[in-house]
Order: sequence, then C-alpha cells, then structure tokens
Amino acid sequence: MTDNGLKSRLASVLPKGHDFTILHISTPPTKTDPLYSPPPNERPERTYCENHFLAVSIDADGKQVLVLGVEVFIYTTARSTTLFVSKADSTGYLTLLNLPKGTPSPIREICATFVGFLVEKRKRKDIQFIVNLFARAQDQYLFPGSVDNKGKHVLDDRGLIKWWCRVLDPLLGPAPKSVESPWESSKGYIVVPGLEPNEIRAMTPRRTDAAWEFTHPLERISHYYREFDWVPPRCLIPHFPDDPKSRFRDELDEEAASSQAMKTQGSWKSVKTLDMFWEMMAYRQECSSGRMTGFIWLVFDDKEPEPAANESFPSTNPPSTPKARRITQITPTTTPRKLFPSKKQPDTKPKKKKQKKKLTGPIIPRKPQIKRAKHNYLLDRPANTAYYSWTPEGRGEKIVDEATYKRIVDLLLHLDFATLNKAVGSTRRWLSEGGGGGNWGFVVSGERETPTQTAHDRENGVNNLTGLVKRKRTDSTVDESQNKVNVLGEGLVKKKPKEESKVVNVLSTGLIRKKPKE
Repeated sequence: MTDNGLKSRLASVLPKGHDFTILHISTPPTKTDPLYSPPPNERPERTYCENHFLAVSIDADGKQVLVLGVEVFIYTTARSTTLFVSKADSTGYLTLLNLPKGTPSPIREICATFVGFLVEKRKRKDIQFIVNLFARAQDQYLFPGSVDNKGKHVLDDRGLIKWWCRVLDPLLGPAPKSVESPWESSKGYIVVPGLEPNEIRAMTPRRTDAAWEFTHPLERISHYYREFDWVPPRCLIPHFPDDPKSRFRDELDEEAASSQAMKTQGSWKSVKTLDMFWEMMAYRQECSSGRMTGFIWLVFDDKEPEPAANESFPSTNPPSTPKARRITQITPTTTPRKLFPSKKQPDTKPKKKKQKKKLTGPIIPRKPQIKRAKHNYLLDRPANTAYYSWTPEGRGEKIVDEATYKRIVDLLLHLDFATLNKAVGSTRRWLSEGGGGGNWGFVVSGERETPTQTAHDRENGVNNLTGLVKRKRTDSTVDESQNKVNVLGEGLVKKKPKEESKVVNVLSTGLIRKKPKE
C-alpha cells in the first residue's frame, strides 16, 4: 500500500516496539438527504456523504484481536464540509501490550491523528470546515460483550466529555506543516445541557488563548442565517444519525406538523428560539437524571465570519415581510453547472417523435469480450466538484459502496468480544468477511519512545522504595528509651514545682452565703 500520510502519522504517535494493524474502509461521496431543513419555499441543499471506518488490531500470541474502532461521516455541500464523529469504541484488550505507566494512551492518539488527517485531506479553499460530535457514555458502542472484559476502562459522562475535548484541542492550534495555508480562524464550541458555563469550563483544557467558547455555533455555520432576514430554529439544527438533538427536533416536527405556523413559516409550536431549544434539551432523558451529554464543535474558516443579515430582527418573532438576500457567487468557477438553475417555463410546443430507422443488410455477430481484470467502477467519478473533494490521499485502503460498508460495520454488532478467545474468533471472522477472504490492512510500527520508570527516577535523583517494608521497633528498643535517665549538667538546679495557690472567693458587701442544705 502506498503511504498517503496516515501511516507515518500513526507511527510517530504510537509506542515504540509495538506493531499495530490499521484497517481503513471508506466509500465514495454519495448523494444523501440534506443536513439542514430548508426554509419554506426553498429547495433543499444538495449534500454528499463520505463514510470512513478505522479499525485497529494488535497481535495476541500470534493471533489478531481488535482493540479500537472509529466511524466518521463527512457531509459536503457547495458551502461547507462537516465531519461528524459517529462512534468510537474499544475492546479493552490493549492491556495485553503491558505498556509502562505514563505512556500516552494509544487510543486517544489514534483518534486525534485520524480526525486531523481527514480534516487536512478534505479541506477545500474558502469553504468552511466543521468537526462535530456528541459525547455520551455507554458501556459498548461497536463491540458487543466488551464490557465484560475487566481490562476495558469505561469513562463516565463527565470523563468522556473531558477526553474528547483533549482529543480535539490540538486541532485548534497552528496548522500542520504539510498544509499549504493555515486556517484564518479556528474556534471550539461546547454545550452541555443543564450545566452553567463555569461548570463546562472545567471540562476543557487550559489554554492561554480563548480557543473555546461555551455556547453553540449553529448561527455561524448556517448559510441560511447569513442569507435570510429571519430563519426558523428548526432550519439551524443539523440532522445526524443517532443524535440526541436530532431526535428532539424530529419530535418537535411531528408535534407541529399540521399547524399553520409550520406550513407557512416552518416554526414549532412550543420552542420558538434556539436558546429555548437547548433549555428543553436539559430535561430530555439523555441529558437529565444524572446523565450528561456534551455537544462539541470545531469551526475552521479561511476568512473571518461575515456579520449575519438578521441581527436587527428578534429571533422569536419573524419579520412581517421576510425578504431573502440574493445569493451570488456561490458556485465555484471549476464547474460550469449552476447551483440553482433558473426556473423557466417549459416549452409548450409538442416535440416530434423520431422515426425508427429500418435496419437492412447482413447481421454480423460480435465477438465476446473476455473480462481479464477486475475493475472497480466506484473510482469512475470526478475527484473534485463544486460539492465535494475526493482526492486519493484521503481515501481508505478498501473502497466499497454504501451497502457493502453498512454490511461490514454492522457485522461487528453481531459478534462477541467478552473474552479473549471469543474476541480472537470474532476478529478473524470480521477480517475474513470484510476483506472478501483476502488479506488486507497495513502494519504500523510505533516510533514514539515510551517512558522508563527506572531511568526517569535516576535522572531526578529519586530513590525507589517500592517493595521495601518499614520495620517496627522491637521491645528492647522501647525499654531502653524508657529506662534512660536525664542527667543535669553542672551548675544546673532542678526547680521544685510551684504549689497551687488556693483561690478564696470573697463575697462582696451585703451578700450572705447560704448554708448548704443538710
């Protein structure tokens, strides 16, 4: 396999002396439903989705066993690119490597490297890029039975939100050297329904700059908000698969489906603003009763965000005559196709039917064409269009269609990873069916130095007392200390203790002391 940059990046962050097998599956950009609902009387935005699944396995006594799985969806339109981290789960068998204490978590390093790799390879000039995910603790997402493995460390809700913030925080720093031009602006946003900003601040890494904001960027990332005088809140909330806020949005749509406000303005009955939407989210089952769900965004722009067109109108009440600004210069010059074709009246003239041409002469049979090589027709599509960028550097090792991709990923949900033997058998079956019976994946040898406890202690001059037991004092030692006599030096005289002075209570004039009762 030719290195597209992912192999070398993973090698630089994985521990030295250990081998990891990387399995990367992806699909071509496929037309899908739009993320955002359009305002009334507007056509939906053309959207493409590219699926990525990264699996990591290690060697356990000569047999492969899966340790990590990450699923990512990349939604692209003519105006933005959205990377949504759908699922990430581990089996807990990474403990078989017996990494020394203090080694950075390979799972966190792999997730951060993979997301950063896709951000760089799917970047488009002057197109906004968004990284989005929601953090909600679960015992198992991708590997059934893995919760029974004692080596698996399951984080709680607060710990998982902190973990994802640490994973994504390096992306807000300066751009990598391989990127031609860094982002003009990059910002992180986080919302935890039911918590105050001061409580959320403790979950984000400490930085000298104001890289994190404790609110949502839904107005900033929506082109409807910039192009229209007023936009209903439902048009600003994206619709991701298995997303808590998407489920709440669907329920509000069903509630107001037959209302006049929904038909004319696209408004809900009970929720009128985005602030009210997030307040109501705090009372949802997934965000209440001791549970927390964190919604995290990273927004990258090649230019500073433009001021919105609807700042003069309150978000609760729509203007009496909502007027949309004219959309110009949307379609890039790389394609002659217009994003919004003009609506013209169809020609009323009847078209003449073509007359069939009569075939004459002898019939010459064609020679059969023998198929000598397997051709992947999924690659027969343009790499760059006005709606997506599908450069070869960001593709997976194995490119499949959407139906095959779902079959490969869903197969994991029907396997068992409760014990090591079951996990090895499940890994063997998944690799066989996912690879079509052939060998696939590439091996990455870690290059990152692991900390050595003894060397670290020697450098700092610390004596390691591990394994030593402090002895108790024997009885003879105690007796000797008790029998010791303090000898005074010459010229020193031991003073006698003062006698306690007798205290006499003197009664004041006119007071008579009563006799005690017999």
